[in-house]
Amino acid sequence: MSFAKSVGLSFFHSLLRSQLETKTVNSPLLVFRQLLQFNLKPSDLTFSLVIKASASYSLKQRLEAYQIHTHLLKSGIIHFVYIKTTLLSFYVNLGCVKSASLLLEDMPERDVVAWNALISGYSKNGYDLYAFYLFMEMLREGFTPQTTTLVGLIPSIGRLELVSQGKSIHGIGVKAGLDRDSKVKNALTSMYAKCRDLAAAEILFEEMVEKSVVTWNTMIGAYGQNGLFDEAMVLFKKMRENTLEVNSVTVMSLLSANADHETVHCFAIKTGIVNDASVITSLVCVYARSGDNESAGLLHNSLPQENLVSLTAIISSYAERGNVDMVVECFARSQQLDMELDAVAMVGILHGVKNPAYIDIGLSFHGYGIKTGLCIHSLVANGLISMYSKFNDIEAVFSLFSEMQEKPLISWNSIISGCVQAGRADDAMELFCRMKMFGHHPDNITIASLLSGCSQLGYLQFGKKLHGFVLRNNLEVEDFIGTALIDMYIKCGSIDVAERVFKSIKEPCLATWNTMITGYGVCGFQNKALTHYAKLRERGLKPDRITLLGVLAACIHGGAVDEGRRYFQIMTEEFGLAPSLQHCACMVALLSRARLFEEALLFISNMEFDPDSTVWGALLSACCTHQEVKLGEYIAKKLYLLDHRNGGLYVLMSNLYASKGMWDDVARVRQMMKDTGGDGCSGVSLLEVTSFKEMDDNTYLWEVDLGEQSGRQRFSY
Repeated sequence: MSFAKSVGLSFFHSLLRSQLETKTVNSPLLVFRQLLQFNLKPSDLTFSLVIKASASYSLKQRLEAYQIHTHLLKSGIIHFVYIKTTLLSFYVNLGCVKSASLLLEDMPERDVVAWNALISGYSKNGYDLYAFYLFMEMLREGFTPQTTTLVGLIPSIGRLELVSQGKSIHGIGVKAGLDRDSKVKNALTSMYAKCRDLAAAEILFEEMVEKSVVTWNTMIGAYGQNGLFDEAMVLFKKMRENTLEVNSVTVMSLLSANADHETVHCFAIKTGIVNDASVITSLVCVYARSGDNESAGLLHNSLPQENLVSLTAIISSYAERGNVDMVVECFARSQQLDMELDAVAMVGILHGVKNPAYIDIGLSFHGYGIKTGLCIHSLVANGLISMYSKFNDIEAVFSLFSEMQEKPLISWNSIISGCVQAGRADDAMELFCRMKMFGHHPDNITIASLLSGCSQLGYLQFGKKLHGFVLRNNLEVEDFIGTALIDMYIKCGSIDVAERVFKSIKEPCLATWNTMITGYGVCGFQNKALTHYAKLRERGLKPDRITLLGVLAACIHGGAVDEGRRYFQIMTEEFGLAPSLQHCACMVALLSRARLFEEALLFISNMEFDPDSTVWGALLSACCTHQEVKLGEYIAKKLYLLDHRNGGLYVLMSNLYASKGMWDDVARVRQMMKDTGGDGCSGVSLLEVTSFKEMDDNTYLWEVDLGEQSGRQRFSY
């Protein structure tokens, strides 16, 4: 200590430099406090070294930043421009963008380095538009952008809706001569790829005479982001032909380009890159997404230091597959390691809590989100809205939504979708109107959710208006929008319009084919359903369980027993798809409707799992059709034991007895129904109100769409 005092500040500066170079875990503030204990006055260099050393120190960084800031204010050294800039960069790296912004505002003399630091900070922390506006303010104040400025700014413009701003930045770079820099060109290449302008990205790539590993990695990633996986692999082979040494980013780019992860894993082992923590983390994420949690777990355990990204991937994988017990176990592991979940991890968990049996666990994670402050993130709030929607807890959904300080479009989409999922489509329509009042423009997800609501309520006219909105705004009628439109028209009874929408789609996905096949089956067009199935196979698409369910339903409506047997066999033997209870119920309905009751009962006895009320209900319905009283009574007992409150059971048995004139038994069954709390007569009629006009204080005129019977009616309120 006496030696330290005799040499003065230089000794402590050496200690801080040593910490900075070795990235030691010791707090730089401890060195600073020792310096003060010797009554030494810190200089601007002291504070500069303290701030830089603190940037590599991982524990309680924000607290240290505020403590350093306080010392700077007390000493007056904060007036040095470069000190303020260094502190600003420190705040930015910590994600304290607001504190950094306030520092810049307080700087009477600003340099380009300070502007660059805050622009980059906004960009890294997701404040994309703020980064762009700050850049424009920098230009207005007469500062000339540098290479660092554009490299920090361009990543924030990598969104399709900001492509015009990106092109403007590119133009400024060309005018200033900065576009020749390889770092700027790499950033621009990545930006154009994210904006889906792959042609521009390819031009920039070809223009580069000397292509570094970073350049090749950027272009491989660009192809991967745009789904051109084959092109990404071809470019990787060319990169290898140019004898360029791959690095960890190359491997991660290949994984993002959907390359076979096991092959990439072998390549990483062969080249020695597998020891890189970022590569291990990427492999963990890919294995977890593919459902191979065993391999993901082994890789995760091989990390020199566990990180939240890989643990989040494993947790999300378990959650997606409904393995909530393992989710809780992994969460407990994260708590033992003093890891706080981030918003992404929380959303992954919440999406996995689907079964009402795990509602207590969902509530516990909601409590964790409140305790850690994660619930203020719109991403987490949307995840909670989605979770409570699955449990039909609409009151909780509305409460969460009302508590949100900022309601971006994604939050409106979440609550609208949640209401539709919970069978509250009328609430979804009302929310849509409120959303428009708040100035939000609906996107594809909004439209798809509303179309699903129209399907529930039979709102054909509103569905047509949404279709018109899609056409006027040139939204792509592909994938889920096209599928939602087809589903809406089918369920509203307009199969011909559904056909026209289907034909307008250039490349229908499997879900779209499934919707059309199921629609034909529901509407009784057996031949068209089977023809569409044949066309689907001609396109090279592999059917899934939903496809075969639609095909079997079509066979039921058409009474095609032999075809139904054949398709059920194809599903299990050719495609290796294990039949669900719904498939089994279809087969039972198909056989029993053809009066093949013995075969239907044999099929039920050979099922790999216990039949549920759907299976027995299909058989009982056929008994009613063919007036099989004894078999019907046997099945009714089975159904009664499964669910004695099932109103359909009593209605079917009542109809069966009535068809045979057994009126005493009809009365007995109806009394049993009343004793369980139902009368079999409850129902709801829906009218689509197309306009509304107030006539006087108490009377309103509604225009109601009833197809051919559309008209007007006065209602008093």
